[in-house]
Amino acid sequence: MALCYFVDEHSDIPRFGMIRGDAVIDLAEARGPKSLSAALTMSSRDMLQSLEGLRPGAATTHTLDSVVLRAPIDKQEVWAAGVTYLRSRDARMEESTQRDVYDQVYDAARPELFLKATPHRVSGPGEPVAIRSDSGWDVPEPELTLLLNSRGELVGYTIGNDVSSRSIEGENPLYLPQAKVYSRSAALGPTVITVDELPDAANLDINLSIHRGGAVLFEDRTSTANMHRSFADLSNYLQRANTFPAGVFLMTGTGIVPPLEFTLQDGDVVTISIDGIGELVNPVTRLS
Repeated sequence: MALCYFVDEHSDIPRFGMIRGDAVIDLAEARGPKSLSAALTMSSRDMLQSLEGLRPGAATTHTLDSVVLRAPIDKQEVWAAGVTYLRSRDARMEESTQRDVYDQVYDAARPELFLKATPHRVSGPGEPVAIRSDSGWDVPEPELTLLLNSRGELVGYTIGNDVSSRSIEGENPLYLPQAKVYSRSAALGPTVITVDELPDAANLDINLSIHRGGAVLFEDRTSTANMHRSFADLSNYLQRANTFPAGVFLMTGTGIVPPLEFTLQDGDVVTISIDGIGELVNPVTRLS
């Protein structure tokens, strides 16, 4: 099942929906969960049963091309994991004045986890992601993103873009929050795919392309099979001494890193696709 938030020509207030084929069902009207937060208070089993037992005849059904999808988030925090791919470790070591920090965390039992975004900092499909005005070296980071419910159960997946300032993080690892956390530094979407639809998420192709002036400037691909850590390992550490009453998104790290000479510019377009989930497209804007 594909869960989403959407707006239409009659209202710009996002509504919680489910996509079936080319139809979008308003879940509140179909007597399903009224919001993503409400769905995430249920157990994984109960949530799936609730969605399977919908009464769509009682709901307004929209065609997919008549709505605009928004970021599939309401009250959730977005967290992220770093240095979960060998390519990411090597890139962090290339940029940093403290290279051994990243080598150590790659092999450590405890993963690198950090708060990436609160809901108002998250962009949805087609909305701009941002690069900082005080950074001169910026990159997108395409990542499979987990959705955990309030009980810590894995219930779904989406696409994430963990936009990052390599110049700021490279100057000092303690500057990580400034390199990673600012307005529109993250994008999610286009939908959340429930776990029953992706039984082998540990082996998904991830593709990145960056367009500038209509031409492909950079493209690459990786697979979640190349991850150094498991989803369970990352999820378990995230929940240590922590609670998420509205659920939580967890970006799982990137295995695609553009070359050293590359930096995002205002007007670039970033496209990330992941097998079984879809495609997330965002233009780039520089914050003033």
